[in-house]
Amino acid sequence: MHPTTTIQTLADVPLGTRVIVVRINNQGAERRRIYDLGMTPGTELVAEVCSPLGDPTAYRVRDALIALRREQAAQIEVRLIAAGASQ
Repeated sequence: MHPTTTIQTLADVPLGTRVIVVRINNQGAERRRIYDLGMTPGTELVAEVCSPLGDPTAYRVRDALIALRREQAAQIEVRLIAAGASQ
């Protein structure tokens, strides 16, 4: 499958990988928090830093660094962006 069409969860994205948010599967207040942090469908982000114990991971979203726990990131579906590609 071509890298630009691969859909996976944000929790499975390796550090340094650029992705675009496809769908938010959280519900209620958790979903609202994700939207308030700027992670809406179509938003580009990068997995940047993982804590020493592996959870949480920080993601660069609209020039802000946002940390999410693995169970939160697992509810966000993303599409990989090919190297050199943009929205």
